Amino acid sequence: MAGADEFMKYRSPLVSRYASKEMAYNFSDRKKFTTWRKLWIYLAKAEKALDLPISDEQIVEMESHADDIDFTMAAEEERKLRHDVMAHVHTFAHYCPTAAPIIHLGATSCYVGDNTVMTAQMTQTSHALLDLIMLRDGFDILLPKLARVIDRLSNFAEKHSDLPTLGFTHYQPAQLTTVGKRACLWLQDLAMDMRNLQRARDDLRFRGVKGTTGTQASFLQLFQGDHDKVEELDRLVTEMAGFKRAYLVTGQTYSRKVDVDSLSSLASLGATVHKICTDIRLLANLKEIEEPFEKEQIGSSAMPYKRNPMRAERCCSLARHLVALMADPLQTASVQWLERTLDDSANRRISLPESFLTADIILSTLQNITEGLVVYPKVIERHIRHELPFMATENIIMAMVKAGGNRQDCHEKIRVLSQEAAAVVKQEGGDNDLLSRVQADPYFAPILGQLDAILDPKTFIGRAPQQVARFLSEEVRPLLEPYKSKMDVKIELEL
Repeated sequence: MAGADEFMKYRSPLVSRYASKEMAYNFSDRKKFTTWRKLWIYLAKAEKALDLPISDEQIVEMESHADDIDFTMAAEEERKLRHDVMAHVHTFAHYCPTAAPIIHLGATSCYVGDNTVMTAQMTQTSHALLDLIMLRDGFDILLPKLARVIDRLSNFAEKHSDLPTLGFTHYQPAQLTTVGKRACLWLQDLAMDMRNLQRARDDLRFRGVKGTTGTQASFLQLFQGDHDKVEELDRLVTEMAGFKRAYLVTGQTYSRKVDVDSLSSLASLGATVHKICTDIRLLANLKEIEEPFEKEQIGSSAMPYKRNPMRAERCCSLARHLVALMADPLQTASVQWLERTLDDSANRRISLPESFLTADIILSTLQNITEGLVVYPKVIERHIRHELPFMATENIIMAMVKAGGNRQDCHEKIRVLSQEAAAVVKQEGGDNDLLSRVQADPYFAPILGQLDAILDPKTFIGRAPQQVARFLSEEVRPLLEPYKSKMDVKIELEL
């Protein structure tokens, strides 16, 4: 429970209100600083393996205190030193007096606090390596969540694959489709996002141990000109951190194009979710489909009858923020001077975490929506009845021609009756009575027995059910295979 003073300062709603515990932890101070300590341990282990004078005792001491972070001491050190990394080097060294001389070791074997060159070099190493780890771990949190959304929506599409519904172009009634086929349009975009996130995650490399301007000069000095050992150090640290490859060339930081690549996949996901949830909101207005609604949930304080699509609205609201965040890494990458500038740092402290935190809550909310979507077939059927007679006019003409009628004569008859029926709908607010007018006109007597078949909605949906089945089988289900063991997680959404 937050203390009273916590309510006297701003707290990001992305953490305090929305995001999951695992994503909030991924960008937390504890994750950040324990990861720094792991990186220092990896470096020490790799340097020891390459014959630098580092003892087992020093490494054991570091490992035994990897999680013992005195945040108060670190804050005090940072106030004095004006340097976050060095503050935590000093704090770590306080608990590891034996290992203190080799914590953060780079250009020389002396204690890092006296080596300003190494301070700059290893500061950027710590920040850069941590960022890449958080990006990777962030994707690992998001991908199973996206898989669950796709799974729930796939089940929905399969269940309603042959349920006819009005299709819309320009938000005007068009030809029929099916509820399941429309869901597959959503799924296709989500499947593209799944592939984009997976690719962005797999394309991530480690910065490795590259030095102040990326030349590895300080480590070459440390290993007395032995290039092979410098390369092996780079490889060992990369492997210990769980990466398959490191970038072969860097400046002081890894290329900020990496951030562009990562966040563009999230922004694209945001666009997809915004489209899906906008569609759900439009369909809710038509009372054809609704998001879940709790038994005691209140839609409006003034209008008790309302069932507002607040989950979908939340997704749209946050998706706009996710898409807008894409401008940050684009501009940051474009203004990195030469080997780097520091005007990226403050921006990235906000844009990287917020992108992942926002994507996280969007996916959790969308999972909750797709697990409880409510369909109202009778309402859908009524909307079809209002529009289908107009859509069926060509079929009626063709049936009359087959019965021996003249196409032009039939076309004129249907045109006149259609305009009369349209006037009833638009000017009088009545129901579409075109079918009754056709039945009452002796001209159409030869096909009256066929009208029910001609107006069967399932004859207007083409191959929609077959398309759903093939799409789910060939493209969607295989995409979910790597995540089958993580499909049972349910979302308890706080409204």
